[in-house]
Amino acid sequence: MTSAPFQPAGPARRTVVAAAGAAGLAVALSACSGSDDDASGDGAAPPASQGAGADSGGGKAAGAALAATADIPEGGGKVFADQKVVVTQPTAGEFKAFSATCTHQGCAVKSVSDGVINCPCHNSNFSITDGSVQGGPATKPLPAVGITVSGDSIRLAG
Repeated sequence: MTSAPFQPAGPARRTVVAAAGAAGLAVALSACSGSDDDASGDGAAPPASQGAGADSGGGKAAGAALAATADIPEGGGKVFADQKVVVTQPTAGEFKAFSATCTHQGCAVKSVSDGVINCPCHNSNFSITDGSVQGGPATKPLPAVGITVSGDSIRLAG
């Protein structure tokens, strides 16, 4: 008497494990893609292609008043989300401006503290002095944005 080898009903263990792994990968990729959606939704060019000139970013109106000099703390800065610019004051009376779009995956930087500009998406940090990377995963500095300081007014350069 010959018998056929035993074949269990339903999917094989290997099939179940592979499907669970694929589902987990899809969830992980979906979670990471949220910051990519933010970058593609603003219509701006990728940060790496922006120059250090006065008109290096989309959505920034040349000559637009950003703030009074008194609004920018010494050793800190302020993010202007609508203009996609962060303005810093590394030392008294010295004002710098950088793109507020993180060079890692295009998220908007959200705060300035302890001498660094902070991106909340993946915790990249940039120097308030020159926009250089102080902590990754970003590998490229924030591009400089041209500003003018006249009296106590800070404006985007035109």
